[in-house]
Amino acid sequence: MASLERNNKILLDLVQQPGNNLCADCGAPEPDWASYTLGVFVCLNCSGLHRNLPAVSKVKSIRLDLWDDSLVEFMRKWGNSAAKAIYEKCVPAFFYQPQQKDCIVLKDQWIRAKYERREFTGENNFQQAYCSDWFESTLWKKGKDNKQFLKRIFLLSRKDFTLRYFIKEDSKLPKAVISMKDLNAVFQPEKISHAHGLQISYMHDKRTRNLFVYHEKGQVIVSLFNAIRATRLAYLLKKHPTLRDNDLISQLTVNCLKEGYMEKTGPTHREPFKKRWFTLCSMNRKLLYFKSPLDATEQGSVFIGTESHSYSASESSRQSLRGNRWRCGITLETPERQFLFMCEQEQEQKEWLEAFRKVISQPMTPEDYANEASMRRGK
Repeated sequence: MASLERNNKILLDLVQQPGNNLCADCGAPEPDWASYTLGVFVCLNCSGLHRNLPAVSKVKSIRLDLWDDSLVEFMRKWGNSAAKAIYEKCVPAFFYQPQQKDCIVLKDQWIRAKYERREFTGENNFQQAYCSDWFESTLWKKGKDNKQFLKRIFLLSRKDFTLRYFIKEDSKLPKAVISMKDLNAVFQPEKISHAHGLQISYMHDKRTRNLFVYHEKGQVIVSLFNAIRATRLAYLLKKHPTLRDNDLISQLTVNCLKEGYMEKTGPTHREPFKKRWFTLCSMNRKLLYFKSPLDATEQGSVFIGTESHSYSASESSRQSLRGNRWRCGITLETPERQFLFMCEQEQEQKEWLEAFRKVISQPMTPEDYANEASMRRGK
């Protein structure tokens, strides 16, 4: 019988090597599990997803399980870099590769796409499925006037760079036509209360509009998500013909820097404080606020510029704030107005201040200046 101590020591040495020291699937540091059929080192969370593919992947703990000599030799021969050269040989630029903090459905479908469906080995042209002229899905969408989710038909068009949705299958006119110009799709399972929940945001009448959707099958919703990214990349390449794929990848999916509840008061600071749901995006430098996390349309927005243009964020004096239930204050200064916010906990106050200051410290781009001017004209 193989020596548990000797073989586990070999594995612990292997997992310290460059490439092996990060999870092969989500990049988490110090992976302590391994697939002994694929030859990759993975983190605890991803090892659980590998267990769902028993015909493809079998996993063991590199610290606690007994490893035969032949399996240890297999891991020595392969490892993450060698396996990625095969299973990630042809990953399209638009395909989202999840990180440690991403939701389970993204990680699960990434693992299934790599090892179960072998989409990126070059054996088959799976990329065409995401880049066809039309991509149709039937999704559950949150209704406007209540919390019920209703079936809707979504049609993604690469021909005119739009996403349409229809009330019924035989509907001739779409309920909405969304341009790829400002469309953003992010997974929000906790907010939507569904493991496959996707939030689609876009601009409508100069305000941010949100659609909350899901599909029972993870593969369907993640395929739509990547098809949206593929279509948006095609749009951006047409808009910026001198740029390359890698120059635009960061614009395909924009995650908010910080979101959560705060209380706010009105412009005179004499109005009562009201609880609102805020989202802050560093890419477009906007702070949006809604009545609740699942509101379809923003109630308002604040552009956040740089310190040299008279923007700042600071902790507020508790004595100067009145009429509020929460006690952890933030003052956001802009050239036109002073905003007062209240957080329930000091940790939330600290996180919001860090998020505001991160945006303020970023240099503004020509597009930022244009957005700032547009928002001022709209007020």
